[in-house]
Amino acid sequence: MKDVTQLDRGWSLHHDGGLLPAQVPGCVHTDLLNAGLLADPYLHTNEKDAAWIGRRDWTYSTRLDHGSGHERTDLVFEGLDTAARITLAGTELGRTRNMHRTYRFDTAGLTGDLAVRFTSPYQEADEVRAAVGARPNVYPEPFQYIRKMASSFGWDWGPTLPTSGIWRPARLEHWSTARLAEVRPLVTVHGSAGRVELHLAVERTATGAGRPLTVRATAAGHTTETALDGDTGILVLDVPDAALWWPRGRGDQPLYDLDVTLADGSGTLDTWQRRIGFRTVELDRGTDEHGTGFTLVVNGERLFVRGANWIPDDTLVTRVTPERYRTRLTQAAEANIDLIRVWGGGIYEDEAFYDTCDELGLMVWQDFLFACAAYPEEQPLRGEIEAEARDNVTRLSPHPSLVLWNGNNENLWGFRDWGWEPELAGDSWGEGYYLGVLPRIVAELDPTRPYSAGSPWSGSWDHHPNDPDHGTHHSWEVWNRRDYSEYRDSVPRFVAEFGWQAPPALATLQRALTGEELAPDSPGMLHHQKAEDGNGKLDRGIARHFEPPADFDRWHYLAQLVQARAIATGIEHWRSHWPRCAGTVVWQLNDCWPVSSWAAVDGDGRRKPLWYELRRLYADRLLTVQPAADGALEIVLVNQAAEPWTPALRLRRLTADGTLTADTAAEATVAPGTVTRLTVPPALAPSEGSAKEYLAVDADGLRAVHFAVTDRLFGYPRPDFDVAVRSVEGGGDTAEVVVTARTLVRDLLLQADRLDPAAEADRGLLTLLPGEQAVVRVTGCPGLTAGAARRALFCVEPA
Repeated sequence: MKDVTQLDRGWSLHHDGGLLPAQVPGCVHTDLLNAGLLADPYLHTNEKDAAWIGRRDWTYSTRLDHGSGHERTDLVFEGLDTAARITLAGTELGRTRNMHRTYRFDTAGLTGDLAVRFTSPYQEADEVRAAVGARPNVYPEPFQYIRKMASSFGWDWGPTLPTSGIWRPARLEHWSTARLAEVRPLVTVHGSAGRVELHLAVERTATGAGRPLTVRATAAGHTTETALDGDTGILVLDVPDAALWWPRGRGDQPLYDLDVTLADGSGTLDTWQRRIGFRTVELDRGTDEHGTGFTLVVNGERLFVRGANWIPDDTLVTRVTPERYRTRLTQAAEANIDLIRVWGGGIYEDEAFYDTCDELGLMVWQDFLFACAAYPEEQPLRGEIEAEARDNVTRLSPHPSLVLWNGNNENLWGFRDWGWEPELAGDSWGEGYYLGVLPRIVAELDPTRPYSAGSPWSGSWDHHPNDPDHGTHHSWEVWNRRDYSEYRDSVPRFVAEFGWQAPPALATLQRALTGEELAPDSPGMLHHQKAEDGNGKLDRGIARHFEPPADFDRWHYLAQLVQARAIATGIEHWRSHWPRCAGTVVWQLNDCWPVSSWAAVDGDGRRKPLWYELRRLYADRLLTVQPAADGALEIVLVNQAAEPWTPALRLRRLTADGTLTADTAAEATVAPGTVTRLTVPPALAPSEGSAKEYLAVDADGLRAVHFAVTDRLFGYPRPDFDVAVRSVEGGGDTAEVVVTARTLVRDLLLQADRLDPAAEADRGLLTLLPGEQAVVRVTGCPGLTAGAARRALFCVEPA
């Protein structure tokens, strides 16, 4: 039986002629932080002081004094970041130049000093660029010349911290006769039966050559086995009456242990185990009167995707633990998100990420790792990219949560629109990967899942790559140049990216910028704003709807409010057009450090108001008021639940001072998976351009409000409300904040982190009519008083 020795202890980092204790998995930055030789680059402007690290070579070393009675001992690295030369006892074992691959070296009985010498990522990138020629990208860093996490070189939300290190586990594997070199299960469903088609490859020692082997597979109480005379084979395991794995909100997520055993006459040689789930997935790209669709179909059910984009949860990715993955992905599930898109400028995430998605029912859209650049197709990159794709398609294929492979992020669009074509002058730029190499590999290794060449992508060069009527669309003109109301100007078939920025929570800023007098343009705030003209876009977004805020606290609230409102405007509009629009994937769920960004959860893990809005917007049932093409107003009821929805609606027209001028009831029946539209009676609709009246619609605890003018033009009364705090029996540090409105109180927000950095509220933005009461439960703030709660409450105020 194979023996494994983990190599997670006894490593040193060579630094300035000495040795520092090193963590494996880990990286240079974390080792220097642990040694007290580096100020936290996430605080203040310290990032600038860490720039030298990425421009140096680094060496990790340990001593291997291992003995084994086995025929072979392999040194296995699950991840080396990035260009490295590995020696053992002075003998070179090999060289690497790809962060995203696994490496295996036959140590041939060698023992002694093991050294992993990393070349500066900048030097590696420069050497490749000199060999293949320069290519355009959207940032000044050379990330397309090295198979390394692109965003480690900085992005419009991330710091520039390219590191080096043994970033995934290392181990010694001792084995004899043969080992399982590859196990690739293709899981399908046929009627009520599941099938696992196991594609196997074994590696043999010299004495194992030609020896008869037996492979056995077991899942869900069913077993099959076969003899293996060569080095490859296929084993089919049928599972009658397999329970289907469903995306969250659609059903359960049953998972089955799949165990594979390799044996010969003497006993077990090697084992392999993963969890699998049975489900079907298709991508309907059929044409209709609106263009070319992009609809995910799981287990025969057509889905409106409620998604969010995922970036690495920490730029220093080795700090992301399984527990942290679970926390962040649970936040996604609790926001009613059902799909996570792993964006192409990051990494193929750790197994813990996909395991958690399997368990939570979060579908995964997996980009291949290409983003915002023209990528050379010559060697040495071409061979690395093919090997990387094969490695990761094989590794991730067991996960039922994985529903889509995607070739790249924005590169097809960039070629057409960003001036690349004339600059390239016929040089390769990646098209051969996205339309050739990658679909071929997916078709060969994982034909159970669909592949799309890119995001955005219209499906062919017959249409513009970002044509909203064909395939996937990225909507960035609104954030960059327009008002969020203009999301309503189009109905894309699938919105794979759109977003609006906001600063992180105040407690996050205070931790990262301790001692700084916070202002939108204070030094630390500007350093933690990486987007081009980011603050200008934030300010213009506020100014279109509100008077300029008088202080930082007000600016902070309004920036977060506008972010939530912007995303709500887009999702409400696009969901109302199901099935023409088949999904939205908001940019973005998470952050990798404390920064002003498009995230719903900030770099310290605190939920912005946007997170609470996503929970409402992505719920199975959505109530919204939308302008109709003829200028009327429509009440739109969206039902993605499995049961019909028969809400009793109440429509009220009120004046700014709270006077009820019209009140009526209505009924509707909304079938599962459908959208129903009701025209608002003219007597209930506010007059066009009215600054004195508004519409409130309520149904089954949901509320939608409509104002005919922007906030700065509406005649809001001075908000007046009472605040009380009541204890919760047995609640410990939990209390309830009770707000009773005396006037219209629009978009009331309790910023719990202002009470205590550990405090959390269970509700986000609330709009109260005169006389209404709301209860916000706060945890993590013992001894909460009404005065403190009032100071943490913000709402829209008159101009």
